[in-house]
Amino acid sequence: MKRLTLTALLALTACRTTSHPTQPSTLGVVRSTADLLAVIDQPGPIELTTVASADWAVDRSGLIDLSDPRAKEAKLEDGAEPIQVFFHVLAHPTKGTWWVDSGMEHAWREAPDRAAIRGLAAKFMNVDKLKVNQAPSDWLAAHPSGVQGVFFTHLHLDHVSGVPDLPAGTALYSGPGEAAASSFQNLVVQANTDRELEGKGTISEWAFAGDASKRFEGVIDVFGDGSVWALLVPGHTPGSTAYLVRTTTGPVLLTGDTCHTRWGWEHDVAPGSFTADHAANVESLKRLRTLVSEHPAIEVRLGHQR
Repeated sequence: MKRLTLTALLALTACRTTSHPTQPSTLGVVRSTADLLAVIDQPGPIELTTVASADWAVDRSGLIDLSDPRAKEAKLEDGAEPIQVFFHVLAHPTKGTWWVDSGMEHAWREAPDRAAIRGLAAKFMNVDKLKVNQAPSDWLAAHPSGVQGVFFTHLHLDHVSGVPDLPAGTALYSGPGEAAASSFQNLVVQANTDRELEGKGTISEWAFAGDASKRFEGVIDVFGDGSVWALLVPGHTPGSTAYLVRTTTGPVLLTGDTCHTRWGWEHDVAPGSFTADHAANVESLKRLRTLVSEHPAIEVRLGHQR
């Protein structure tokens, strides 16, 4: 019995997203949705650039719930859906430069056999359909001042796959419970995620608290000046986080994979098989779309399509 229990514990540990260490974040101030709404329509100090790091194509059934009545009415069928892998560059006038997500490492282009993602995980990810346009190392070569840290929308392989290109001291942030999220597919995936994060510092997890208005599961003012807001939107993964950025030209919402595609956003259809908790994802997508409908000046940048 003891041997069986030990085996079960080892299997559970192996099913984590990553064994990389985590800690509570000391960056960010817990706020309310009301605090966000008080400033959301005002231009902010951030210069935001979205970089299409790679072109790719994956199963449409993973990106869009094809069983949804609206998808059936549109006669959507499974097949290869063209997408892109992004990283978003946030230049703050006093806090430095930060990214949301990390793009695709340069090894995907020059030496795929030495990339952090390899083996069965690479096979399942259809890497033959992946083309790297601008790796993080390309951006860093052109911007000697570098990047202070990365705010992840979540810790799926395609969102942390640019981390190997980053300097060892780059700060890393994610939603709560991302690293510990358990899934049997992580028996294959975890080693790849660990390689992506190898040599980097501890992941700091946003310390969300419940929002009194219930508009979101949690709201954090990242820099304490109302310029960047982290919104807890669980569903795609337990700690999925969207970011509302107050740029010099107006507010921009980075949805992460709470919505992958333009069609999914426009038709209010949540992602399909790539999502861990479909019901929670539907609710989080509804909350984001409601925010945008109430504040139409918000520009929406989706997880994997323009």
